[in-house]
Amino acid sequence: MNIPLLNLSRQHEVIQSKLTEALLKVVDSNNYIMGAEVRAFEAEIAAFLGCRHAISCGNGTDALVLSLKALGIGAGDEVITSPFTFFATAEAVSAVGATPVFVDVDPVTFNIDAAQIESKITVRTKAILPVHVFGQPADMDALLALARRYRLHVVEDGCQAIGASYKGSMAGTMGDIGCFSFFPTKNLGALGDGGLIVTNDDRLAAILKGLRVHGSGPAGLQALKAMQQLGGGADNASTVRHPEADDPGAKYYNYVVGANSRLDEIQAAVLRIKLPHLKNWNEDRIRLADVYRRELSVSCLQHPALAEDVIHVHHLYIVQSACREELISYLNEKGIATGIYYPVPLHLQKVYERLGYREGDLPVAEYLSTRTFALPLYPGMSDSEQNYIIAAILQFEKERMPQ
Repeated sequence: MNIPLLNLSRQHEVIQSKLTEALLKVVDSNNYIMGAEVRAFEAEIAAFLGCRHAISCGNGTDALVLSLKALGIGAGDEVITSPFTFFATAEAVSAVGATPVFVDVDPVTFNIDAAQIESKITVRTKAILPVHVFGQPADMDALLALARRYRLHVVEDGCQAIGASYKGSMAGTMGDIGCFSFFPTKNLGALGDGGLIVTNDDRLAAILKGLRVHGSGPAGLQALKAMQQLGGGADNASTVRHPEADDPGAKYYNYVVGANSRLDEIQAAVLRIKLPHLKNWNEDRIRLADVYRRELSVSCLQHPALAEDVIHVHHLYIVQSACREELISYLNEKGIATGIYYPVPLHLQKVYERLGYREGDLPVAEYLSTRTFALPLYPGMSDSEQNYIIAAILQFEKERMPQ
């Protein structure tokens, strides 16, 4: 039996005819960028998440970069974040000219350890960027309390956690801004790249809408006005020459330096088809995770812990093993795919040598990087597939683990 880490075809089988119909509709429309599908998706995802504004963009990395830009974070500033996540989180901080400051993670949840943040706050700190890693929300009460005390922004990296919740609030909706990715492997994935930024702040939303389109046209003008208001400066936008909103040449009038980061109509159409299934797909992930946890409780694997009052949507099912490489090799021989997340914590990445971190500085993240890996888990996984994986792990321990 061959079992991949993720099987997207199982999801697509259920919605194939609707996907085909939606794609053909977009092709026939001759409107491929920022059209009706994008507007409808933004409204639908905002309703799903329970937030005021949902601003789609090119990908999850852009969502993080644009969010930091919208908050005015740049050169000389510091952003506190996790070292145990995908590189894009810290990369976004560096992309705006700021410096990532890494804080070790909780050994149970793998999320940033809120108790260690305060000691890392300086006069240059402008934001906390928690990651809801693997689908479990971080300790938002503690993080938001720190942010209020020190007047810091909070940008939630929810790229792995769409549909997760913390004490009844959806991941991504509790800070100033929340960011999501629609990379195909995510719980809600497009057929290519895509991203989303959410906020309940009208002025931040205006800035973000302008930044994603080169700071041009009516959206760019509104972004300029909002930036002036947030910065406390005089609103001199009325003195700036600009065309009428419906003028086809409006896009050639630029008011702020933004980016080209737009969700295209095809991806929006795909995401609209998938969104109504997300709740059931996440529930399927949770059920499969419960089976792993129960049936492998007798094994030597350490399973992901569940924080209180949290819905963990298990973007990945991450376990720990003292003999990770041997077990991965054994499972590969049995046709079972796995994935290591993450082999090098961010503070030890080559690109961040200049920051001066050394081995031993963040011991929990470093320890986890030698032990954690993902087991296959995806909506539509059959009982026989999961039972095969469980049996293989138990057999490995029987054959190769010391008694």
